[in-house]
Amino acid sequence: MSNLIPGNQKHLTLQDRKFIEDSLNENLSFKEIAKYLCKDPTTISKEIRLHRVDDINPKRIFNNPHNFCTQRFRCKRTNVCEKIILCDINCASCMKCNQVCKSFVKECCSRLDRAPYVCNGCDKPLHRCNVPHKYRYDAVFAQRNYEELRTSSRNGVNITKHQALQMNSVVAPLIEQGQSPYVIVTNHPELGISVKT
Repeated sequence: MSNLIPGNQKHLTLQDRKFIEDSLNENLSFKEIAKYLCKDPTTISKEIRLHRVDDINPKRIFNNPHNFCTQRFRCKRTNVCEKIILCDINCASCMKCNQVCKSFVKECCSRLDRAPYVCNGCDKPLHRCNVPHKYRYDAVFAQRNYEELRTSSRNGVNITKHQALQMNSVVAPLIEQGQSPYVIVTNHPELGISVKT
């Protein structure tokens, strides 16, 4: 996008995020949202995927909050795990069903796998939706999450002056010898830092 467009290359504000949330509730596309906010559609897409809220509610899930199988409503299998000899309990209500059943197929929603990546604006009421794992975009949560991330990234490395001097005594001579930061971090795990640090 052009640098002449107002708002380009700026951080999203709470007002922008509220507009995104309202637009998602109205089923507007990323392109339409981006056009209004003078942003690139990929910015909107990244914002939504990065700050969507995991909205799982075990009370809405049939019989077992840990069963994510598409066949959980009609499955009549018993004793799939073969751990209990005379088990007559329906496997759909067992916590281990998803891990041991060979017929397990995880239930998913196309809205969550591709744009808009959230349940906002879905025609189906939440209590009627069979997908146990839901995501939604909440502007206030997204803003809070963004501010926490921004603050923590600007704080820098959380070490004492003594620890910094110890690291410097190890790293500085190796850099002078021509070793790359990657090699130094790999050969000295006791430093406890990443290459970027």
